Amino acid sequence: MTHFLIYTEDKADSLHVRMEAREAHLEWALNHPTVKLISAGPWLDEAGDMRGSLLIVEGSDLKAVEAWLEDDPYNKAGLTAFRRVREFNWLLGAPA
Repeated sequence: MTHFLIYTEDKADSLHVRMEAREAHLEWALNHPTVKLISAGPWLDEAGDMRGSLLIVEGSDLKAVEAWLEDDPYNKAGLTAFRRVREFNWLLGAPA
């Protein structure tokens, strides 16, 4: 399995979309059979509002992680304006 870093930015003025889809997003992220969530959380703008997400996941390959992200309730709700997925070489602080 390989680690991947996922960075997303929400569309402008979409905090309400994030909040409406949040419960379904959390359920999806924590209970998927092929991609394992290692660490995740929203990043905040200058006003302290959630404006995107940063996730570290474990998956078999980039294709599997991209497919997983397509099923994300945030994605299906139209929240995401930008997404970047990169293989991540965990050097320090990796979970035991």
